[in-house]
Amino acid sequence: MAAAWPELEAAARERRRELALAGAAVAERVAAGGGRLPAAVLALPLLRSLELSGCAALRELGPGLAAALPALHTLVLRGNALGPAGLGAGLGGPLPALRLLDLSGNGLEALPAALGGAAEPAGAPAAGPAFPQLRSLNLSGNRLRELGPGLASAAPQLQELLLSGNRLRALPGGLLPPAGAGPGPGGPFPLLSRLEAADNEVAELGADIAALPALKSLDVANNRLRELPAALADCPRLKEANFRGNQLKDKRLEKMVNGCQTKAILEYLRAGGRGKGKAESAREEARKKKREKQQQKKDGGDGEQDELEEASKLLVKVLHVSENPAPLVVKASPGVKDVRPFIVCCVLKGANLKPGNALKRFLSVQTKLHEDICEKRTAATIATHDLQLIKGPLTYDVQPPDELKITPLGRKEIKAKDLLRQLQLEAEEQRKQKKRQNVSGLHKYLQLLDGKDNYPCLVDAEGVVISFPPITNSEKTKIRKDTRDLFLEVTSDTSLQICKDVMDTLILKIAELNRFTLENKEDSGSDNEPDAFCGPVNLNPGQNVQPVNFPLVVEQVRVVDTDGNLKVLYPSKTDLTTVSSLLTVIR
Repeated sequence: MAAAWPELEAAARERRRELALAGAAVAERVAAGGGRLPAAVLALPLLRSLELSGCAALRELGPGLAAALPALHTLVLRGNALGPAGLGAGLGGPLPALRLLDLSGNGLEALPAALGGAAEPAGAPAAGPAFPQLRSLNLSGNRLRELGPGLASAAPQLQELLLSGNRLRALPGGLLPPAGAGPGPGGPFPLLSRLEAADNEVAELGADIAALPALKSLDVANNRLRELPAALADCPRLKEANFRGNQLKDKRLEKMVNGCQTKAILEYLRAGGRGKGKAESAREEARKKKREKQQQKKDGGDGEQDELEEASKLLVKVLHVSENPAPLVVKASPGVKDVRPFIVCCVLKGANLKPGNALKRFLSVQTKLHEDICEKRTAATIATHDLQLIKGPLTYDVQPPDELKITPLGRKEIKAKDLLRQLQLEAEEQRKQKKRQNVSGLHKYLQLLDGKDNYPCLVDAEGVVISFPPITNSEKTKIRKDTRDLFLEVTSDTSLQICKDVMDTLILKIAELNRFTLENKEDSGSDNEPDAFCGPVNLNPGQNVQPVNFPLVVEQVRVVDTDGNLKVLYPSKTDLTTVSSLLTVIR
């Protein structure tokens, strides 16, 4: 007897256009149905958005999806167990309205031809694009080793292709059709502006990357590249490129990719890797002129302006492990690899949260980062702790849901499985109150742990759980107004680079908050500040106030495995470069 699906019955009855399925009960019913998408979904032809994520029981889609849901424009199947044959022949046919397809965090080892698989169907007749409106395709966190040219024809309007965390060995590789065999006169992917392939095994970045005329952002960090093709300089719109974490043969170029802007790197490649690129020379000349102006600042108003600019720069000093008499260490257990494998930590000293609404602004910034760069906690999660309340060393571990206990912020001690159930009930109640069809906002992160046998946690030396990502951290290490030293933690199930990018941004925001607090002298009872703080604060040109700039101190924290082998060190010499235009880092 088929399992009952009350959610699908309600969706049919209410003629819903959006549907999100999550939770342990959903996983159980999917497992009872043979690991396939429930057939009742195919009886909802009005659906425009379908999400079924975090379900370890979902192993294949089954036939008929495309024919049954022709109006579908968003399909999210993130963090399931779609395996080597999980997509079958594809999605069962064309989806003319589909704009976003998210298959990240599954176990896909190969794709059908229509989704960029390596093999074209033999003797297949020419047909129109299967996904003529597809703008975003997320295949991150799978096991893909190669891609084929089918995607260029199937999704000619693609703008965003995310491939991080796979096993790709070449890029673009077979993704681009052979010369003269493109999908049309405009060439393959005429609108593709964002291509991410970090954390793969890419050893070859082909010169044909320049065949992507609209490419603006390229991320190939943490691969096996030894060289960068000069053809990159021919990408007419390339503005952002991340090559960090590759051991390049050209050591000067390796230093540049870790510290210079994309424009300087492209100039260097255009010059054939010899001498200085024009942008680099221009920057050195600008620095020389600035030094000359500073020496002459007493002779005119220019010096006064330079002094103001110098005073306005945000400062951060990095304390290396070798200089720290008692560095904090995080030991990662092997079990986290299958649950939430990536973690980055550091210690930040010198935060000023006591005056006025400084603490309120700090918490608002964390919430905004969770909404934006962390993608509602689905890409990464931040946890901040009072360093003085932490007993090291720490262990990043996993525990069964009915054994993991934590005292969440603002709550009493509770088992993880019971806390998750409470939060899901609260999310559902909020959905009903706001008369929404699906749980939305930050509550979407609750489904990330659905179907997991173990939950991730950060445990102190006394065995106390101080963090339960991506859900909450502990009341024990809660930050208060008198907190000066912070322990910062970012975790992700997607990639290490995302953790580092989020941490870079968090440190920048805290530095901006410190500056704002310093410039706006507040009483402890001040209540005139905005609810949220966004972006750097500009000095009022009418004021001649030049506040003293006390640098924050960032202490490196090592993450090691159970044998003591280094996994991550943050901040390393290549970190904090993404915010270098706003932050002066003293190393």
